[in-house]
Amino acid sequence: MLPLMVKVGLTGGIGSGKSEVSRRLSARGAVVIDADKIAREVVEPGTEGLARVVAVFGEEVLREDGSLDREKLGSIVFADSEKLAALNGIVHPLVGRRVAELQEQADDHAIVVYDVPLLAENKLAPMYDVVIVVDASDEVRLERLVRVRGMGEKDARARIAAQAGREERLAIADIVIPNEGSLEELEARVEEVWRRLSAATP
Repeated sequence: MLPLMVKVGLTGGIGSGKSEVSRRLSARGAVVIDADKIAREVVEPGTEGLARVVAVFGEEVLREDGSLDREKLGSIVFADSEKLAALNGIVHPLVGRRVAELQEQADDHAIVVYDVPLLAENKLAPMYDVVIVVDASDEVRLERLVRVRGMGEKDARARIAAQAGREERLAIADIVIPNEGSLEELEARVEEVWRRLSAATP
């Protein structure tokens, strides 16, 4: 029998620490496909994605150097669900195409971790063998966004509100990684999850 790749969907609300978990899984040998990183790449200057974003939102979402002003675009779309849907309609198909290319390049028996912020919102759980949710309360996430990322409280609350609720994410989880404590506690939980994932590969 051929060895099989394990496809892991990793998600968590903004400020949950999902990127930290992603880094730690990568350090253990997982092939990480970061949807956010790809989403940035598909709207870099000169891309089809950026041209389509400008066609919909206008040149005011560009910086002087021609790159996308993410903060400006974010303030527009996070305040208007229709505009957010329009942006997602441009970016998501381009991200999907790139993800498929990266998946094809991975080893047949790799543990491939798809770092997908909007996994719950876009109902993508059935695409993965295992769904991991990094979980922290809204209060903890808000505090991190304001203290660590330097966001204004109003902006941070708007971004949390624009995503799925905590219960909605937990409902799709095969594995939950609680992350309201120290990095040492997180490291221990990631190690435990890695052992479980490794046991699932031939």
